[in-house]
Amino acid sequence: MKKILGGIAMIFALGTATVNAQNAPLPQQQIEVTDSELTEFAEVFQKMRMVNQEAQQEMIQVVQEQELDLQRFNEIHQANMDPNKEAETTEAESKQYKVIVAELEEIQPQFQQRMEKLIGESNLSKERYQQLVMALQKDPELQQRLQKVLQG
Repeated sequence: MKKILGGIAMIFALGTATVNAQNAPLPQQQIEVTDSELTEFAEVFQKMRMVNQEAQQEMIQVVQEQELDLQRFNEIHQANMDPNKEAETTEAESKQYKVIVAELEEIQPQFQQRMEKLIGESNLSKERYQQLVMALQKDPELQQRLQKVLQG
């Protein structure tokens, strides 16, 4: 089920990646991160995870309302996203898929705005948040520090 959720969240993730990556300067070296910044980041990160979970649940509901199996939606979606993959679909599945994608594209901006608002409500600027995201992707030591903060 987690694999299916991961696949269905792909649309959402692609859209929200812009929250984390738009105009983000690419750090060439490790950046200094204070404990208070990391704590603030951890709080925003936790809230974003909650928004992401809500988004996933809403996306699942959209798929289910169209009476298309989550796994089947995921297969069709992956085939549509990857030109090297193919999925044979019935006419009904194609229609269901198009309706689902249209609905997901409608709700995506709402969740993206909520995520941007969470950053805006923190003591971190959007730019600093983005720098921390980029640094965390490349710095195992910073990842460990964040993990400790998240664990309490």
